[in-house]
Amino acid sequence: MSPARPAAAAIGDAPWNKHVQQTKTLGDWAVDVIIFLVLALIVVLVLYPLWFVVIASFSSPTAVSTGQVTLLPKGVSLEGYRKVLEDQRIWLGYRNTIVYTILGTAVNLIVTIPSAFALSRKEFKPRRVIMFLFTFTMFFSGGMIPSYLLMKSLNLLNSMWVFILPGAFSVYNMIIARSFFESSIPEELHDAARVDGESYFGFFFRIVIPLSGAIIAVIGLYYFVGHWNDYFTGLIYIRNQNQQPLQNVLQMILLANQANQSGGAATSMATMTSQNFADQIKFGIIIVSTLPLLVIYPFIQKYFNKGVMIGAIKG
Repeated sequence: MSPARPAAAAIGDAPWNKHVQQTKTLGDWAVDVIIFLVLALIVVLVLYPLWFVVIASFSSPTAVSTGQVTLLPKGVSLEGYRKVLEDQRIWLGYRNTIVYTILGTAVNLIVTIPSAFALSRKEFKPRRVIMFLFTFTMFFSGGMIPSYLLMKSLNLLNSMWVFILPGAFSVYNMIIARSFFESSIPEELHDAARVDGESYFGFFFRIVIPLSGAIIAVIGLYYFVGHWNDYFTGLIYIRNQNQQPLQNVLQMILLANQANQSGGAATSMATMTSQNFADQIKFGIIIVSTLPLLVIYPFIQKYFNKGVMIGAIKG
């Protein structure tokens, strides 16, 4: 009869011991391979359209229209970018959009973060009533015509402030920030600050803000993208061409090119060539309008991931 194994050895061989290396069965390998293939397919389905737009934007229009462009560009041509960038309106639109986006995002953060902090404090008695009134606006609004009449009565038509003031506060983003403050800022910090004689303002600016870099980056990115992609405001409230944002300028360039294509093509070959250049201009417009966001995103990706998870799980 073999001697009993020591208790320590038995514990060391337990399946929950992290040092025990478990061997995968054939079924485990099969599941891993299936999961890998599914994830790879999803990545390809998501990234390939973006990659195709990039390579088609500087490929030969004829090669794109005949289906020769699949994975690599064919016959490099910058005609689409040239036609887009040679229009002086695009630089004015870039300037307007940069101003609207930076100033608008700053105003959004200045309004949203303090209000979210105030509504996260349990000692703030009216917070439930105020939250109800804020939430009510997420489901009910006056509509387009009353909004237009309101902007007109406030003298915001044909003004840069129509891009900034009406959307200065987002209830959805405020709820995300409030959830972050409630779950990630320990109440003990406020107690320690009170012992040191700090007011709510001192606690907010000296302790809460430095600890909230992740959520500020996330909310800032949400607002930044919203301002950058905003075309409806310029379409409805702006008639002055010098104040149009980039998205509306690109739309006008595309529509003007399509009008020239339909009105100026005399033969079938000319029509085909004009259509090809119209498609290349479309691809160029997509790259021109999204490039700044693609450049900025990698620098705040780590804050974005952290902030989104905090708001989603702890909210």
